[in-house]
Amino acid sequence: MTKPQGIAVLGATGSVGCNTLDVIARHPERYRVVALTAYRQLDKLFELALRFHPEYLAVADADAAASLRARLADAGLRAEVMHGPGALAQIAALPEVDAVMAAIVGAAGLPSALAAARAGKRILLANKESLVVAGRLFMDAARASGSALLPVDSEHSAIFQSLPAGYAGDAAAAGVRKIILTASGGPFRSRAAAELAHVTPDDACRHPNWSMGRKISVDSATLMNKGLEVIEARWLFNVQPGQIDVVVHPQSVIHSMVQYRDGSVMAQLGSPDMRTPIACALAWPERIDAGVAPLDFFSMGDLTFEKPDLERFPCLKLAFDALEAGGDAPAVLNAANEVAVAAFLAGKLRFVDIPRVVEATLAGVSCAASDDLDGLLSRDGEARRFAEGKVAAC
Repeated sequence: MTKPQGIAVLGATGSVGCNTLDVIARHPERYRVVALTAYRQLDKLFELALRFHPEYLAVADADAAASLRARLADAGLRAEVMHGPGALAQIAALPEVDAVMAAIVGAAGLPSALAAARAGKRILLANKESLVVAGRLFMDAARASGSALLPVDSEHSAIFQSLPAGYAGDAAAAGVRKIILTASGGPFRSRAAAELAHVTPDDACRHPNWSMGRKISVDSATLMNKGLEVIEARWLFNVQPGQIDVVVHPQSVIHSMVQYRDGSVMAQLGSPDMRTPIACALAWPERIDAGVAPLDFFSMGDLTFEKPDLERFPCLKLAFDALEAGGDAPAVLNAANEVAVAAFLAGKLRFVDIPRVVEATLAGVSCAASDDLDGLLSRDGEARRFAEGKVAAC
């Protein structure tokens, strides 16, 4: 009998982490949970430890680690509890870990995902910021180690599934003309521009189709999430910015498409459920049950498509501009967006001011290319400080 694959779930208490564990629980003969990590949600992490019995756990700081160790001891469980950012990188490179679900939100997930790439792990990439901030560095590390990179974002998984088997990053040789990312349009797709100044964080987090964390929900509402996905796609599939299009598809049934030179278009369809791309990444090239109901073509209604409105939602254009500019511009874009979204969620910034903070930061911070991870992280910090100043001035 084949030994179960050892899985580390980085960001286990978030939406993607919980959905990953749901899929894993359906296939105990195929997968075993080696490690789980969380930042703040200790109660949830403890519950997951009781259920999955990981060998390693990681949390934010020493106090949280001590508290978790005591609770595990009281429950009769044994696990090594680690803490701090360095713990995530250690877990990602553990020899007993075969695959890493990289599901930490934001640039905070980059060091651990990069550690997994350098260690040659199979990476289930849900942390798009790893490629937004450090695309070339990350892809070079994966190639050097032989790391397999499987996309988990529903859009990139759809593209991956719609490309020819064995696609090696040569779009011309594969006959690929364009990659087409679909976007739901978010909760404000049909909202008048004048109304956007008054939306609340709760309004922005009411996504019409997907259940996601608050930060990514706001990114979906501004279309910045789609912009970050454009940058991710450039690196994952080795295509140029001009080969990537975005189309608004409110039903979220077609998750993305590949247009070929001969005029054909390959599309991947499915219910808007993250367990489908997670199961695809876990088992590829096989297919396993994800617990997702099949599409009912007779009840799903019309499929419609629209051009994105870049005047009402300028974040998408800012992302394309940053990709075209190159260097550290995508890293600056991401840092400024994270600061602005956090301020909006905290009630310190209006929704319409998010792109204004991002645009000002791109103009005010050097975007010259950094040579290594330390340089990128330094640029990230510089951009965050600049963006915080802009937030304070709003």
